Amino acid sequence: MVARMHDSTSPRKGRTGRPRSAEADRAILDATRAALVDLGWGKLTMGEVAARAGVAKTTLYRRWANKNELVVDAVAVLFDELELPDRGCLKSDIEGVVLQFGALLARPETKTALMAVVAESTTDNALRERIRSAIVDRQKRLVVLGRERAQQRGELPPDSPGAEGALAATQAVGLIFDVIAGAIVHRTLVSSEPVDPAWAHSFSTLLLTGLVGLG
Repeated sequence: MVARMHDSTSPRKGRTGRPRSAEADRAILDATRAALVDLGWGKLTMGEVAARAGVAKTTLYRRWANKNELVVDAVAVLFDELELPDRGCLKSDIEGVVLQFGALLARPETKTALMAVVAESTTDNALRERIRSAIVDRQKRLVVLGRERAQQRGELPPDSPGAEGALAATQAVGLIFDVIAGAIVHRTLVSSEPVDPAWAHSFSTLLLTGLVGLG
């Protein structure tokens, strides 16, 4: 339904030598987010990240070609923490992931890093594509899982068979993700309002029933 996502922590093709250290990768990505909060995008350098992580600058460049790639991957691993536990019904599932997403965006390191890369991507097509593949497309897995679970419960109709059905399902996944992510990002990063249980309840009601459900 959704193409397999790029693994941002996999070694670059053609590299040889010792295998990568997961511990070093975590230290580098943690240092990247901390440096962004402290310094901002403009003052962030690969050298600063290397110093904070306690690794050589060459270690960074073996993994990431530039600051843009590094920051996107530092954000992507945070979004990989999102889960969709089975809470018994589609509405509760939606509320659960909305609250997780809101809590994640409320963290200073997430907010600072995400706003920085999105701002830079307005003039950098390659960076915009990396955000799409490493963050947006990867997190559509939650919508895929939620739809499949709701279909198994009988809460949503099954997808139509054949290529047309598969295309319609992919388009539905993209639209659902855009609506949910767009609303949460706007509320937290633009309006600076909390994503609390009351808001999550109202939002999930609107998503599932439309405007008439809020009456």
